[in-house]
Amino acid sequence: MSNLAVQTPLAQADIDQRVYDLYDEYCHGKIDRRQYLARAGALAALGIPALAMAASLLPQYAKAQTVSFTDARIKASYVSYPSPGGTADNIRGYLVQPSGTGPFPAVLVIHENRGLNPYIEDVARRAALAGFVALAPDGLTSFGGYPGNDDDGRTQQAKLEQPKLRADMLNGARWLKAHKLSTGKLGVTGFCWGGGTSNWLAATMGADLQASVPYYGAAAETASVPNIKAPLLIHYAENDQRINDMWPPYEAALKAAGARYQAHFYPGTQHGFHNNSTPRFLEAAAILSWDRTVAFFKQHLA
Repeated sequence: MSNLAVQTPLAQADIDQRVYDLYDEYCHGKIDRRQYLARAGALAALGIPALAMAASLLPQYAKAQTVSFTDARIKASYVSYPSPGGTADNIRGYLVQPSGTGPFPAVLVIHENRGLNPYIEDVARRAALAGFVALAPDGLTSFGGYPGNDDDGRTQQAKLEQPKLRADMLNGARWLKAHKLSTGKLGVTGFCWGGGTSNWLAATMGADLQASVPYYGAAAETASVPNIKAPLLIHYAENDQRINDMWPPYEAALKAAGARYQAHFYPGTQHGFHNNSTPRFLEAAAILSWDRTVAFFKQHLA
């Protein structure tokens, strides 16, 4: 089991669902930070301490680290790989391996819609502790990398051309698969935007990908689903209508294509429940989903 607990000012159950809904709009660029806090504050007229709730949902990355940068069980470094057709000639990434010489099965870890923040780097370290060589690309390389805060990161990522940004992730997958530390067996996992990109990579890479584990990500386009050859382990939050509405047609397409898949909906969870830097985090669901993810990768990347 992973120790993912984090101290936060408010627990998930303390926060009104309307504030979660506003935060989801904010996280996905539909409103800015000022609008988010202003609209939350307006709920005070209903007797809800929503401004405090809204502030509590903002990430606290310093409290979310579960694996130290200097943990003796892993080796971590920043690397650069070529990205033809991408947002930059070369993309910066965070490469983490278990201690030892390898080779190891490989896992690509794809960030949300705000670049390679500390939470995603921590997930890469968790993957390395589980026995995989992990690469977490930074899609904001062309801006100089993750800017140190999610607001600027979200704004920068929204400015990038989606096909080029996805090409950066595809090039990262291919680079990692061929790396000297890799056995050549490749899995991918991602969160939010990265979850949608994990679905997209499964449809794009076909038999070159051995496993895909998207967390609350947009479904692959229906026409591309027959290209999926890797088994899928799909994690959904219970309270995430925007993403969950995509599941019925996606599942129908997966069934029609004869794809191998498992889908789990985690009761009482919000979009982003695995991210332990905000109160959207739900420890039991985060641990269970990650344990399932590790077991799935060990099964299919052995």
